[in-house]
Parts: sequence; structure tokens; C-alpha cells
Amino acid sequence: MPEREYKTIHEIFGSMLFDARVMKEKLNPDIYEQVMAAMEGRQRLSAEAADIVAGAMKDWAISKGATHWAHWFQPQTELTAEKHQAFTMSDTAGNPMEVFRGHHLAQGEPDASSFPSAGTRSTFEARGYSAWDISSPAFIVKSPKGGTLCIPTVFLSFDGTPLDLKTPLLRALDAVESRALKLLKTLGQRGIKSVKMTVGAEQEYFLLDRPRAQLRPDIRFCGRTLIGAQPAKDQKLDHHYFGAIPPRVLRYMEDVERDLARLGVSVLARHNEVARCQFEFAHLFSDANRACDQNQILMETMRKLARQHELRLLFHEKPFYGMNGSGKHTNMSLVDSEGRNLLKPSHSHRRNVIFLTFLSSAILGMSKFHSLLQAVIATSGNLFRLGGHEAPPSIISVYLGSALTDLIRRLDNSDVSLPERGVMDLGLAKLPDIIPFDSDRNRTSPVAFTGDKFEFRAPGSSQSVALPVTMFASLWAYGIDEVTKLLEERISAGKDPIDAALDAAREAFRRGSNILFEGDAYTNEWHEEAKRRGLIEAETMPDRIDLLLKPENKEMLSNIGVYRAHELENLHEVRMESFATGLEVEAAVLYDMLWEGVLPAFSKQLILEKNSLSNFDGIDFGDCTPWRDYVNGIGRAKNALIKDAQNLYELKGRLSSLNARQRSDLLTGEIIPLMDSIRAKCDAAEVTIAADIWPYPIYRNLLSLSA
Repeated sequence: MPEREYKTIHEIFGSMLFDARVMKEKLNPDIYEQVMAAMEGRQRLSAEAADIVAGAMKDWAISKGATHWAHWFQPQTELTAEKHQAFTMSDTAGNPMEVFRGHHLAQGEPDASSFPSAGTRSTFEARGYSAWDISSPAFIVKSPKGGTLCIPTVFLSFDGTPLDLKTPLLRALDAVESRALKLLKTLGQRGIKSVKMTVGAEQEYFLLDRPRAQLRPDIRFCGRTLIGAQPAKDQKLDHHYFGAIPPRVLRYMEDVERDLARLGVSVLARHNEVARCQFEFAHLFSDANRACDQNQILMETMRKLARQHELRLLFHEKPFYGMNGSGKHTNMSLVDSEGRNLLKPSHSHRRNVIFLTFLSSAILGMSKFHSLLQAVIATSGNLFRLGGHEAPPSIISVYLGSALTDLIRRLDNSDVSLPERGVMDLGLAKLPDIIPFDSDRNRTSPVAFTGDKFEFRAPGSSQSVALPVTMFASLWAYGIDEVTKLLEERISAGKDPIDAALDAAREAFRRGSNILFEGDAYTNEWHEEAKRRGLIEAETMPDRIDLLLKPENKEMLSNIGVYRAHELENLHEVRMESFATGLEVEAAVLYDMLWEGVLPAFSKQLILEKNSLSNFDGIDFGDCTPWRDYVNGIGRAKNALIKDAQNLYELKGRLSSLNARQRSDLLTGEIIPLMDSIRAKCDAAEVTIAADIWPYPIYRNLLSLSA
């Protein structure tokens, strides 16, 4: 009987994870303590200890059926990469032996020539290094005939330049966590030993029937539909949202959850999202580095199991025109070594002072460096998602809610009390009373404070959360630095620490007030107001990517040790190239779809209508003007599409001689508008051409998941 039929989630949880629990069992106490100290950054792991850990890891992995091991890293493609190497090889006598030593565990040398590097080295300079991230546990990915031990690593070029997203993330986390600890100690919290940033990601996605979806080149190669008329029923009736999960999807979700449970990933929630065939997984909060790894593990597990279930998984931010897109809401907070959430408001005066200092430092950081948040959400997928159908606009603002907004106003009177939460009387004895939250949610806000954390709602579904978390941690570190300076100045002047902290928070809120907005961020009025506040520095996606290189952004990130100047320039070029390439592929696919499918369908319909007219020649149908107008309309529409296709071909030809920024400008300025025009013509034709002639599965058939 298969394992999933008789073992509970509790029984299998973490069974494929080489975490602290397993290390405590497999390692002698002295080596275990060395590993824990290394994980906490108190010391480096010696080569001798690394050998012992590697031996224990190898024996454990082989006992679980693993045949290979790999350094698992996250290049700037926002995907993951791995090079499998066998545990078993032959000795000089031809006998099998298992080999995995400390130097294999600690460092690898994968070929780096084909990974994005922004031209930092020539193609022939292929050397890159992967180095063990001891703070994130190794795990086994099972396969039908064994499995692979995956070891999370950073990925660096020969000169130490990061080629990944994990290295800057670790730097940013160190920056914000060390500064948070210093601020707590300045506030008199001497017993706190450490602070950790925590992250929880909400992963939205679409599922389609794979055989139907594979008949569409746009879905196969772009992950979204480039043409497609609106169905009679899309999401207008809101029947799908939070509805009963379709049985076929539920089976898939359960398999994903079981595989993730083995890897120690807790799925906190699963549900239908707003659009038809759209769903969500949310995994449990954990420390930020591990949470970023877990989101990548989640996505890879979902991809693998979707194929097994004959489903087509779409992470694209806007797979269907006129329907909700998919985001990845990224929730962030700070937790101290006592387990207290530093962003959790309280009715305790002292705890509220701590809460306000950390809240205000984040507001100050976002106010000063909101352009960094704009830059990291500037992707080809978000080009189509942001600003409508519940997705926030790319203008960064922060929603705090009425209770906190009122609390900030009252700071001038040193009043840090929160209003008592009322009880909502439902008037029914059989139902419990409900304590309402202090504020509603603002779905139009890119960043919202949601009770005890910040929710960054603008990142796209296909993105790695590592870069958004890196930038948020960096600007928060800056804000904490500034608040700490304000606090120390006032304490040095003889102020009571509590009064000094309130003064510092008050000043930080004042300096960061331009980022706060409680209203509807979709309106034109807000767009004009945001301009006046200095929150709009770029109008196009390429311009937003350029915000990475603002001098003050480069200076701040360099000062806190997250990105050196040339590293940020590399990141900028990689992201600009990725943006342009994604849109170029879409233009090429649409061009092929026109000539291979759409334009021939026009001809087939014209032939059908011509034959109908000739076959009924002599029969009096009355006034045939509407019929003839319809046929003429098909011909005119085909002519217009041929002209558009020729224009698209000419514009695509110009791309090859341009650099990444110039290509991005041409794509967003001319090619995307032309593609939108082509789409409108195709969609108009789709509803008037016979279903058996139209070459591609239509929305009505795609957005259906039979059991």
C-alpha cells in the first residue's frame, strides 16, 4: 500500500530534512554544539567537524534512498539550480565506495558561464563557486528510483561577486537583525540575545487541464495567453472564491502538501482564489532565509506534481486577460529571542513603545527608499498585473489602518495606548462573539500593516521572494539605524529612555509621513497626490528597474553591506535583460500563432461562407446584406492582421541591434501596444469564427477542470 494511504502528516513531517533535530541524533554533542554555534554565527565550522557532519549527512541520505547529492543554489534567474553528483563510485580495484567529505559539503565549483552575470566575465571564464549555507537545512528530493540530497548554498563568481539571490539576502538579514538587537538593548532590553526576521509567503497560481493547455503555444512557451476572448462567465459572479475545492485540484493539493511535509514545509492554508482555476497556498512563517528557500521548494514541488496529475501549472502574473492575476503576498516581521513579535501592538505601555520604534523605523526606511521596492517588482509579468483586479499599483504606499493612524496622531501627547477592541454582538446565542480587528484591509495598498506584520502585496507569483525581502530588510535596517541615532541623542541629552523612544518614533513618523496613505490607491487623484509627495519617480517598467541605480540607493546598500556598487549594477543589468527577453519571447510566439493558426482560420471561415453562398445560389434568403457584410468584415480583419503581423516582424527585427535597455524601451513603447492591438482583433474574430475552425482552445474550455 502506498505510504500516503497510511501515514499521517505528523508521522512523515521532516522525514527528508537534515535539520537540528536529526543532527542532534546523528552527531556527538561536541560536534553538534559546533554546528549550532556556526549556524548562529558565533564561530566557523572547522574542517574536521565538517568531515564528521558530511559523513553523518551521507549515511542519513543513503539510508533514505538518496543516490546523489547536489549543491542547491538560487541564481539570478529567480529559479533554482543543481548539479547532481553520485555518492557511489569505484575505487582503484573496481569496488563500489561511497564518497562525500567535508570539502564536498562546504564548497563546490559548478560551471558558471551560462548563468546571468551582466557581463562581469567572458564566456570562457566559467568558474563559479557554491558554498554551504549552514543556516538552512539540507533536504532530500525523492525520485522514482532514489533521490538527491540537496544542500542549500550561495553562488559566487571567481572574484567573490554574488551570482545568486541568497548572498545579498543573508547580508541584508544580518544588517537588519544586528541593528534591531542594538536598538532593543538601547531601549533597555538587555536579556535579548538575538533578533530574527520572519517571512511568510502566499503563493497564488492557476491550474489548467494539461492536454488542453498544451495545445496553446502561448501557454507552453510564455505561461500566459496572448490572445483569448472573455468567456460569458469568468469571475463576474464570484462563485469560485473560497468555494469548494474541485476534487481533481484537491487531490493535487494533498500530494503537494505531503511531499512538502517530508521536507519540513508547513502549508498553513489552501483555497480557491478569485479567478476561475486560480488557487493559493500559504506556508507557515519561518526565519526569512529558510522561508525564501521553502518558497522555492514549494514552487518546484508544485511543478513536479502538476505534471504527474496532468495539470498545467501557471505562475505567470497575468495568465488571462480581464481576470485577476497572481501575486505572492510577502509578510514580514521581526521576532526576538524570547519569541516576541516586535511588530505586535500591545496594551502594555512599555511594549507599545518598542512596537512604535520598530514600526516607525520601517515607515522611515520605506519613505526614503520606496524606489527600491518599486525596482524589485518591475518584471515582465507584473507589467500586465499591477494596478487592477485587486493587484496594487506600482506606486509604493503604506496602509496602517485607522487605529494606528490615530495612535500616531496622539503621539504628541505621549499617548501610546491602543483603543479597546470591541466585541461584535451577533445576536445569536448559538454563535460566538467576535472580536473585530482594529482596521479593515486595503486591497489597493502595495504595503499594508496587517496586525503584527507588514504585507508586501506587489511581488509577482513567479518571483523569488529573496529579492523583495532583501530590499525590505535593507531599508528597514536603514530606518532602525536612524531611529537608534535619534534615541541615543535624546538619552545623551538626559531624557528618560521611554520618553526618548517616543520622541524618536514621533520624528521618524513625521519624516516618513509621505509614504502613508489610507485611501483608494487606484484613483487618478492618488496618482496626482503621489506625484506631489515625490513617490513617483518612474512611469515605465524599464524606468523602475533603473531606480536600482539611484545614487542614494547605491550608497545605502553599500553602506550597510548588502550590495557593493558593481554588484548592484550587475543586478540591474540582469533584471533589465530578463525583462526584455521575457517580452521578446512573447512577441515571437504571438507572431507564430498568427501565421500558423489565426490567419489560416480566417481563410477557412471565408471559404466556408463562400461555399454556403454558392451552394444556396438562387434561393431567396431576402436581404443578404448582413451576411455579406459579415464576410467582408472577416476579409478586412484578416488584412488588418496581416499588416499588424508585418509591423510586428519589422519591430522584432530591430531588437537584435539594441542593448537590453533599448530593447526594453522599444518593447514597452511600441511592441506591447501593437501586441495589444493584435489581441483585440483576434479576440473580436474568435467570437465570430466557428469553434471547430478556431485553432486554439478558448477561455471557456481552458478555464474548466473536470474531476
